[in-house]
Amino acid sequence: MTDDLSDFVLARLADDEQRFNAGELPYLDEAERHGRIRIMYTEDGTGLLAVAGPVEATGQRVPVPFPDKVAFLRTEAKVMQDKDVLELVASVYNAHPDWREHWPAM
Repeated sequence: MTDDLSDFVLARLADDEQRFNAGELPYLDEAERHGRIRIMYTEDGTGLLAVAGPVEATGQRVPVPFPDKVAFLRTEAKVMQDKDVLELVASVYNAHPDWREHWPAM
């Protein structure tokens, strides 16, 4: 199951990179704007963290550039394979109407 999640997330990230490079809003950024996911810097600023919902970090929130989000999530999908993070990211894409037919309900 984790391999399927990883493959799905990696494919959607690649699609989002194409959208970003074409000057379009990536679905991941759209999901952040709608409060479904938040990619933010860790409290010490040395890494990134993915959380569900419109969570705000303590102090001033610094937006994470899209390329940094993709690099972080790609590492999660390829190396770390944290099932919770993969399920969260997959659920964001699953909620988008363009992907619903490609991924079974979780």
